[in-house]
Amino acid sequence: MMKFSLKNSKVIISLIFWVFFILVWNEYSGIMPVYQLPSPLLVSTAMMKIVVDLDLISQIGLSLFHITSAMFIAFCVGVFLSLLPIYNVHFEHFVDHRLTPFLNSFSGVGWLFIAILWFGINSFTVIFAVTMVLIPFAIINLRTGIAEMDSDILELGNSLTRNYKILLLNVKAPMLFPYAFATLRTSFGVSWKVVLTAELFGGAGGMGYILNKSRQEFETEMIFAVIAFIIIFVIIAEVLFFSPVQKHLDKRYIRD
Repeated sequence: MMKFSLKNSKVIISLIFWVFFILVWNEYSGIMPVYQLPSPLLVSTAMMKIVVDLDLISQIGLSLFHITSAMFIAFCVGVFLSLLPIYNVHFEHFVDHRLTPFLNSFSGVGWLFIAILWFGINSFTVIFAVTMVLIPFAIINLRTGIAEMDSDILELGNSLTRNYKILLLNVKAPMLFPYAFATLRTSFGVSWKVVLTAELFGGAGGMGYILNKSRQEFETEMIFAVIAFIIIFVIIAEVLFFSPVQKHLDKRYIRD
């Protein structure tokens, strides 16, 4: 009953906040010029256009293609670089203290400008920039998972079999599932921030391209609609998919 009440109270507080936010927004939109602050009605109308206009739907699909491609490449590279020190200890210092800090400190805008110089304005430029931003997240999460492997379970596995392949697939890999999924979860949220910037300056399509086009044509309501659409999409993905799956993996594979 306590959990149920607490959950309900959080929902009610959230609803009150958003109702208050929309009311204030609507009030100020009547004072400010429409090109600076469009009304909630104009923005909601533009959001409806996003989900019914085939051209805009294709732009959403292109952004999702950029994101999923970058996530896949970054995850594969992250897995390789995270496992490399296990096979050769000489790479441990390089990966943990040289490569990862460098990649983590270099901004997405920096990678974007380099990609534009190398590849021009196209989808590959966007994917490259997003990938380079996501790689350190993959390395950090997976290296943390490797460091926090349960020594008791590893010792038990070693006592049951000396076959490294069986040990890797049935003991070590499952313990990394929560950290691998956490990598994808983090990457999905971060990639939307980066992909918008990348498409804004270095892409020939996508949601960032729509933002830039709307800015040039003073369609402020479409700019607000795109931002709101992405926020809602990410929240829905987090609540309905990423959070439940992460809790399940943590409960099953991570010991307290």
